[in-house]
Amino acid sequence: MRYLAFFIACVFTIQYGYGQADTTTYLNNIKAELRKEWPKNRTINLVFHGHSVPSGYFKTPFVNTFDAYPYQVLKQLKERYPNAVINVIITAIGGEHSESGAKRFSTDVLPHRPDVLFIDYALNDRMMGTERSRIAWEKMIRMAQEQHIPIILLTPTPHQQFPMTGAAAAYAPFAAGIRNLAKKYNIGLADSYGAFEQKLKEGHTVAEYMSQVNHPNKEGHAVVAHEIMKWF
Repeated sequence: MRYLAFFIACVFTIQYGYGQADTTTYLNNIKAELRKEWPKNRTINLVFHGHSVPSGYFKTPFVNTFDAYPYQVLKQLKERYPNAVINVIITAIGGEHSESGAKRFSTDVLPHRPDVLFIDYALNDRMMGTERSRIAWEKMIRMAQEQHIPIILLTPTPHQQFPMTGAAAAYAPFAAGIRNLAKKYNIGLADSYGAFEQKLKEGHTVAEYMSQVNHPNKEGHAVVAHEIMKWF
């Protein structure tokens, strides 16, 4: 009976997930590829899907590509893996929410054959609510998992019109929902929201990390990049 219980637990974990993925093992295959030297190496595609923040919008309409977190991640990865060939591919669109992102997922995201996929939509999902948001995120997660693509979900960065804690914290439910999705599907999580909450506990203000009301500045993007780099 003990062995049967163990077998059932293993099957459950494989099919349904059993908590958020482990930062020390989840991307082991990708990290091994990043360490390879020519001629054994290959190009690694990191695809960032979402809204204006991963797109690089700072103070609209200015797009500061190289200070946005996808390229901060690229720079840090190149420092860590100097022999790696890495593509950063941005499929994000400013102003888009996750339902629109899910509709174009099979045409705009999957053809890039992501080695790692990052999804960041919560900031724009507020108007449609957590339930519609969850459905759209799950649709994208399932499509990616069918292709055996590792996924890292991102909780929202701050919006200065809404506090991060308390009853008026409009984005806290979205952050909680994304954490639950990471656990449900046994995938990665870059908890930007939690990282900014920690900054507030340390005495910082949200304004220190923002270029406008809803877009981080370079320092704000660095907070997100730090959370992503925990996976590499």
